[in-house]
Amino acid sequence: MIIDTLKLEELSVEEIDDDAPLFKEGLGLDSIDALELVVAIEKVFNVIIEDEDVGKEAFGSVRILTGFIQREFTGTDKNTISAAG
Repeated sequence: MIIDTLKLEELSVEEIDDDAPLFKEGLGLDSIDALELVVAIEKVFNVIIEDEDVGKEAFGSVRILTGFIQREFTGTDKNTISAAG
C-alpha cells in the first residue's frame, strides 16, 4: 500500500524494513506523504485517525502502523500504540 499510494516504484516490498522509521532516516517520507497515507488508510481500511498524536505514533514504522490498523478492526484501545502490534 505504501509503495502504491506514494508511487515509490523504485522500492520493492522486500526492501522495506518493517521496523525502520517511515520518516527521516527510514523511508524518508515527509508530511505530504503522511497525509496521502492517512487518506488512503482511512479509505481502504475504513478507520479514522483523528488524534494527531496517535497518528504520529501510528506512523512510527510499518509494523506499528499495521498494529494500529489491526487494533482499529478489533476495537481494542485505540490510543495505545506499541511496537508489539
